[in-house]
Amino acid sequence: MRASTHRLTWLIAATIGALILVSKAPAEESDPAALAAAVAKAPTSLEQGLRASEKSGRPISAKFEIEDGKLQLSIYTMTADTFSEVVVAPDTGGVIKTEKITDADDLKAATEQKAAMEKASATLIAATEHALGQNTGSRTVSIFPELQSGHPVASVTLLSNGRLTKVAEKLD
Repeated sequence: MRASTHRLTWLIAATIGALILVSKAPAEESDPAALAAAVAKAPTSLEQGLRASEKSGRPISAKFEIEDGKLQLSIYTMTADTFSEVVVAPDTGGVIKTEKITDADDLKAATEQKAAMEKASATLIAATEHALGQNTGSRTVSIFPELQSGHPVASVTLLSNGRLTKVAEKLD
């Protein structure tokens, strides 16, 4: 009897732990349909957000995301020695806040994005505009640069007809 009670207690604890982890997953990973619906209604484009963030440095990545149940546009920027996260309001296109990036995982991602952008001859705005030109009627949801075989390439997520798709854009 005790062993079955112990197993049941462990099972309940494991289930609760799994539910907590799922509830903390980013919305674009846990509910891409909700993200797509929110982006479709946003008056501000990712490209407008990239332009707004330029006051804080060179944009090195950008994404729409659902944070605390609300859509926001998050852009990583770099200066000579600092990485920042610029949050842009999707309803107004104005910068809400700019914070220095200090989290280890975020710094690692920003460093990798910086390495790609340092080899890039095209901006993220140019890459998004090219992707949109090739995919009429789409909206940009995110853009992340990376090095592939030593060449900078941007992974661009587009929204078209309620569906999210990824395309690659050369940055050199």
